[in-house]
Amino acid sequence: MIYLDNAATTLRKPEAVIEAVADAMKNMGNSGRGSGSTSLRASRVIYEARRTLTEFFGGTDPSRLVFTSNSTEGLNMAIRGIFVPGDHVITTELEHNSVLRPLYGEQEQNGISLTIVKSGKQGTVDYEGIEAAIRPETRAVICTHASNLTGNVVDLYRMGQIAKRNGLLFVVDASQTAGVLPIDIERMQIDVLCFTGHKSLMGPQGTGGLYVREEVEIRPFKSGGTGVHSFLKKQPDDYPEHLEAGTLNGHGIAGLLAAVREIQNIGLSAIYEKEHRFMQQFYDGVREIPGIKIYGDFSDPAAVRCPVVSLNIGDMDASEVSDWLQEEFGIITRAGAHCAPLMHQYFQTEKQGMVRFSFSYYNKEEEVLAAVRGVKNIAAAQQ
Repeated sequence: MIYLDNAATTLRKPEAVIEAVADAMKNMGNSGRGSGSTSLRASRVIYEARRTLTEFFGGTDPSRLVFTSNSTEGLNMAIRGIFVPGDHVITTELEHNSVLRPLYGEQEQNGISLTIVKSGKQGTVDYEGIEAAIRPETRAVICTHASNLTGNVVDLYRMGQIAKRNGLLFVVDASQTAGVLPIDIERMQIDVLCFTGHKSLMGPQGTGGLYVREEVEIRPFKSGGTGVHSFLKKQPDDYPEHLEAGTLNGHGIAGLLAAVREIQNIGLSAIYEKEHRFMQQFYDGVREIPGIKIYGDFSDPAAVRCPVVSLNIGDMDASEVSDWLQEEFGIITRAGAHCAPLMHQYFQTEKQGMVRFSFSYYNKEEEVLAAVRGVKNIAAAQQ
């Protein structure tokens, strides 16, 4: 099997991650629930994961690193916990449904107003359009760091400057970039960073979080046990308990800590260089094939991109192509709409979908070349 669906989840995890999860399941109790050695062990691991992730993302206060089950939960917490009726929010056409659906919900149920800025060439962000959309009642800019469909990357430094220059909150969905592209909360002026653990961070599924700047307050998404302040009738105001209710996924967080340490050992630049090389090699191998259409901005080979190539072959349904790749060549890809409806509307591929190839540090060159051959063979069969 050749696994090229890493934008959905990384299949091949570092051995240290698997070992950390297994060890945690054998030896970790419930963090903050008692003073026994197993509970204290869980608390230490979870705190170390908070501290390590805060440092990894350029934050300053580990208590503001809140664990969630994934970036979707973190985005819902931020979007549903910050805004009040009358607020105006700006976002982009690049967004995943984990941004769009909570925003639509706030628009319909709680009276916020929403502007979705049209994309530029090949699905890129229109920064001038973002700034032009700002109104007196605008509260925030929310955007993805990179499109999960095209791999186009948003310049967070530039977007952060736009937000701060206009006194706006800046909320970022780092689902596709955490673990492969550098993120610096302070330098990028990010107010809320939402991330997932199971993609490029190479951790277990069911892990993720959000980092919340000290000046930003989010209403709790849920309430319940925290292990502290048990006689309060409401969720404690202190972070991280303010946004963490119930038992954390300590076993998964132990694996996520091991994954981040492995990334630090390898080096982000080494990971990006390898994944970008695989992406470029695949793109160069398929872009001249008759009948192939590739989506996204590949105009500058030196530009920063996520390791994603989405394509179609003639008028074949994307699911048919993906099934063919798996059944005949053992290549796993992702076909369909990828939870990115506005990008498909932009490219007019709502009915056809796209076939997405996404690469990992643990792929091999021969797998990339095999994927190129598979696309060539399918395309040739359609001529």
